[in-house]
Amino acid sequence: MQFALRPLTLDDTAAVHDWACLPESRRYQAWGPNTYEQTEEYVRAAVAAPPDRYVFGVLVGGQVVGSAELKLHGPSTGEIAYAVHPRVWGQGVATAAARELLRVGFSVYGRHRVFGTCDPRNVASAAVLRKVGMRYEGRMRGTAYIRDGWRDSDLYAILVDD
Repeated sequence: MQFALRPLTLDDTAAVHDWACLPESRRYQAWGPNTYEQTEEYVRAAVAAPPDRYVFGVLVGGQVVGSAELKLHGPSTGEIAYAVHPRVWGQGVATAAARELLRVGFSVYGRHRVFGTCDPRNVASAAVLRKVGMRYEGRMRGTAYIRDGWRDSDLYAILVDD
């Protein structure tokens, strides 16, 4: 698998929309399925993001199949998030993206701790977080409102020395 992360660009809007419009892509998210205009708004915001938010296109074989984000919190903490097209689920793409986000967070931005969260029902995302070495730290109650009501979030984290 030829994998890479690179900064998301406005030219990626159509590729992002290919998965952001799918109901299965947003099952555990507060967003979507997106209209094309909502995807344009997301990509514009990602491209113009403040200096504590880094949004990348996830590329496989040179094609954008997802997005991945590193958000910096204060001087020592980072947060990762990712979403990939269902056609690449189960192929290690989300794991590769999460691993690269951790590398960037620790090596480039000098983070001491990086965390990620997921819906407790999203066993695939929890597996990704564990595969990259993150440890389960607990469940945060009522953190996001999605279509079926308030959802909890499971918290995973890793320290630079882990």
